Amino acid sequence: MKQIYIIGMGPGKYDQMTVEAIKKIEESDIVIGYTVYTDLIKEIWPDKECLSTPMTKEYERCVMAFEEADKGKTVAMVCSGDAGVYGLTGLMLGIAPDYKDVNVKTVAGVTAALSGAAIIGAPLIHDFAVISLSDLLTPWEKIEKRLECAAIGDFCISIYNPGSKKRVDYLKKACEILLKYKSEEIPCAIAKNIGRDGEGYTVYTLSELKDVQVGMFETVFIGNSMTKVIDGKLVTPRGYSNE
Repeated sequence: MKQIYIIGMGPGKYDQMTVEAIKKIEESDIVIGYTVYTDLIKEIWPDKECLSTPMTKEYERCVMAFEEADKGKTVAMVCSGDAGVYGLTGLMLGIAPDYKDVNVKTVAGVTAALSGAAIIGAPLIHDFAVISLSDLLTPWEKIEKRLECAAIGDFCISIYNPGSKKRVDYLKKACEILLKYKSEEIPCAIAKNIGRDGEGYTVYTLSELKDVQVGMFETVFIGNSMTKVIDGKLVTPRGYSNE
């Protein structure tokens, strides 16, 4: 059976990939992904054949993976984080029925909500929501509604794609929505360059976060009404009697 592995690379460094992800990449004849991700692969496996497409060419990239598999190659389709969280697993499985002889297996990775949370403390110990502020594929009106519902439910929130050159004020708009239901003093944090050079985080209150400029390589964490800062780390109690 012809084979494609859809692989979550986590942040992208070798020691932050799962053992299964490493094994499947090594077993594959060719690696396909967004240019930034295949460049990371080449740093680890310089002799591995890689093909890539730029941003906005996701569909073409997925078809390329199936066409290479159809030639008899074992293919690794790589995504950052987890391929099933804002990744290409859904698109790949939608194309799969057109290639009946190709078997598709998903290999889970560590998404930024988890790897970022590990840096800043323990913000996601209780119920949480993950929301992307990118309106490239989702209408902003729907994003607003999701933010509002998460705030009403007092969820901790991990925000992906908080800003870009074209979306400089989206985090500000998101915070303004959240401030209708959350205290100005709710602890928040921004994790940057997770698993890469320059990794770090900064703690803010929700009112301070509103005026912070962010980019695509940052993940935002917003606490719930119980979240507190302990020794510079965000901690959300789960409800143990001694917390």
